[in-house]
Amino acid sequence: MRRLVALLTIAASPLLADPLPRADAVFAEPDMDAVRLGQLLFYDPILSGNRTVACASCHHPRFGTSDGVSLGLGDGALGIGPEMRLDPENPPEQRIPRNAPALFNLGAEEFTHFFHDGRLESDPTRPSGIRTPLGADMEQGFASALAAQAMFPVLSGDEMAGHYSENDVAQAVRQGRLTGPGGAWAILAARVETIPEYRSAFDAVIGPRPVTFADIANVIADFMVVEWRADDSPFDRYLRGQGDLSEAAQTGMDLFYGKAQCASCHSGQFQTDHGFHAIAMPQIGPGKAARFERHNRDIGRMRVTGDPADAYAFRTPSLRNVTATAPYGHSGAYASLRAVVEHHLDPVTSLKAYDIALALLPGGGFASDRAVLEDAAEGAAIAAANRLQPIELSDGEVDALLAFLDTLTDPLALTGRLGIPDNVPSGLKVPR
Repeated sequence: MRRLVALLTIAASPLLADPLPRADAVFAEPDMDAVRLGQLLFYDPILSGNRTVACASCHHPRFGTSDGVSLGLGDGALGIGPEMRLDPENPPEQRIPRNAPALFNLGAEEFTHFFHDGRLESDPTRPSGIRTPLGADMEQGFASALAAQAMFPVLSGDEMAGHYSENDVAQAVRQGRLTGPGGAWAILAARVETIPEYRSAFDAVIGPRPVTFADIANVIADFMVVEWRADDSPFDRYLRGQGDLSEAAQTGMDLFYGKAQCASCHSGQFQTDHGFHAIAMPQIGPGKAARFERHNRDIGRMRVTGDPADAYAFRTPSLRNVTATAPYGHSGAYASLRAVVEHHLDPVTSLKAYDIALALLPGGGFASDRAVLEDAAEGAAIAAANRLQPIELSDGEVDALLAFLDTLTDPLALTGRLGIPDNVPSGLKVPR
């Protein structure tokens, strides 16, 4: 018998009285002119400092709207996905600190927190309607938290802005000029507006006024809402009474919503409670630290709230299309779905036995890759924060769970409704 940890915190809410969710998610319905414009901008490297990285470089349909690796390389990498490699003339300073999350169903109303630590969220008490790391400096005009989160990567040197001072965007970021006239966002908006095809397309969406960065973010969000809506999987159809599941998947569903207690955290139509939980997930890579900090740890939600009770807690990921979104975990510690499920056999024991060979790290080795794994004190802290309790499942029951997870796949959402454009108005290379 293997031991599968219930996906349940010690202080978790009780199991749902009716464990099966309703297939009734509510989605935004964007204007298609905006959606088509957002598609072009999503795939256009014009939004990166060095004009080499697009949103799609790290969120590509080939890799389930992620990037197919544990921790990506961002600016300074050549290629995408597992084939990405270092640019010898401009190598990355470090890996991107966290795994690129999938983008499915982010246009559903229930998604109000973004990033692994939830540091950006809808907040109607704020003037912008959004709580972000920029605080009072956050610009107005973003139509949703989804739009705002879509554009924070352009401010990250590791992701899209580029190394310190090597381009106008990176220089603005280094000097703290993010928003307002002359800021990084204004520089990028001006780039886009000077391209006639983009200016014409924005005329149809916002009229003749100047293009702001919020306008760019809004149409990219509109594209994401339509392109990766994933609510027509076999499981969705089963919930609607429109189809049956295989015997193995039915057994896995019964386990998921019963004995295995997965639905205690992976609840709702898209299998997430939108909460934050510490499950002793191994930490690899540079961690989430400011440039002046000399550590590689990632304390998760605590970095946002300051509450020690949130140490090493990360947002419950949606499981929609989960079979296509490897690797898994906030640091991408596990490259296979079975491996991350088996982490829940006993998280602390699994953490102590973790082998970095279970990850997929392109571009050779970085000194930070193993830093936390080799730090006994940090490992003990991650283990102490764990909030899962073990239960027992057989190998066959684990197989059944995997069969059920496969029913969460929506094929149309995997390919996307508009697809990858042949070219973009800037004339730059589209990530493929």
